[in-house]
Amino acid sequence: MKHAKLGDLVVGRIGLGAMGMSHGYTGAGSDDAESIRTLHRALELGVTLIDTAEVYGPYTNEELVGRALKGRRDDVVLATKFGLISHTGRDVPDGSPAGIRTAVEGSLRRLGTDHIDLYYQHRVDPKTPIEDTVGAVAELVAEGKVRHIGLSEAGVNTIRRAHAVHPITAVQSEYSLWTRDPEDGVLALLRELGIGFVPYSPLGRGFLTGTIRSLEQLDAGDFRATNPRFTGENFHHNLALADEVKGIAADIGATPAQVALAWLLTKGDNIAPIPGTKRVARVEENVAADGVDLTTEQVATLEGLAPASGEHHNEQQMRMLDR
Repeated sequence: MKHAKLGDLVVGRIGLGAMGMSHGYTGAGSDDAESIRTLHRALELGVTLIDTAEVYGPYTNEELVGRALKGRRDDVVLATKFGLISHTGRDVPDGSPAGIRTAVEGSLRRLGTDHIDLYYQHRVDPKTPIEDTVGAVAELVAEGKVRHIGLSEAGVNTIRRAHAVHPITAVQSEYSLWTRDPEDGVLALLRELGIGFVPYSPLGRGFLTGTIRSLEQLDAGDFRATNPRFTGENFHHNLALADEVKGIAADIGATPAQVALAWLLTKGDNIAPIPGTKRVARVEENVAADGVDLTTEQVATLEGLAPASGEHHNEQQMRMLDR
């Protein structure tokens, strides 16, 4: 697999998001054995960036990833996140130094490791200055418990302020053909500062794969059933976007998922998307996007697609985004 450069951290340019193995999409339940097989297969295929968070489960996803990586820890760049669970009794998000101290010890224990390669603030805490949050994580870097610092869904001003305290290695935010928000200043700033970018939900929560044609396909308990882009007229409008991607995929003998990922990979060598899956076949499909080359005309067509209809999070989650 080709590589991406996140700050001074080099990773395979397609990573793996582990959230769906135990959170959000599980519906009728999770299959830990299949999830562990998926993680192991990803490593065999050259995936090095594995992404989790304490809030996934909560806590159970870190435990799952820890079990899967036992004996293979040195093969991966292990990323996790703090700040969407409060350990100080405050309203979440919680980026307080005291909360971070408690969070990191729990994550290290669950992951079965003595260090976290990339430690993200999951959402910016408006009640704690970003300088205090990054300063606290910088102390963990000095102690060897954390190797690199990341932010998630942070805006331009926050990124600049954070980077002035301690180098930020990567920013993780939603980015795909149907969520283009980072193009409004964030991507340019990251290139300026030498920071990497990690798009989550690069397949539009599965919508861009072209396989979701009805809400009845979603399991009970799947959070997408209440996502604005999956409901009402938005759903039918967004099917047209998925069909456009599907058409290009048919032309080049790839899958829609591979086309959506290949488009992201044209955005620079500092970008490493983390498509999530809990199935071996899907991780094999996603990693194969590394070998898909789009023509200039195909990239232009994808760039010109109509934006998705509806917000990409519910109202409460949208309020947590730092813009």
